[in-house]
Amino acid sequence: MYGHPGMPGLIRGARVLLFVMGGMQLTVGVLVAGLLAGVLANDGGSIADAVAIVGVLLGLGALSIVLGAKFATRGGGVRVATIVYASLMIMTCLGSLGLGDGFGPIFTGGPVIGLACSGVILALMITAQAGAWFNRPR
Repeated sequence: MYGHPGMPGLIRGARVLLFVMGGMQLTVGVLVAGLLAGVLANDGGSIADAVAIVGVLLGLGALSIVLGAKFATRGGGVRVATIVYASLMIMTCLGSLGLGDGFGPIFTGGPVIGLACSGVILALMITAQAGAWFNRPR
């Protein structure tokens, strides 16, 4: 084989999960924006709260996709940022599970799926194989 060695399978799997989670978060962010727009139109709620919720969802989705795209460039910063992101998502999903299903049927199972994906990403990022991939010379 010519050139640099390819990305290990475990790292590629974590990258795919980051893209999947990012797509899910962006989709849910757009759905929540639509739902909150309807609620605000009917009830006259606070627009600042709605913008904050949608902004966090869209921001985390974009961060997930950017981290997945940066896997090819390697570097310890990408690995650390991915570990922090996965840890943050685990805490968020556990918090959502603790609150119960207060958002309606559209979110049923969302925290469980997010918790599983985040746990797998975190587990894959702390392996020795991930350390070797991200710390290798460029």
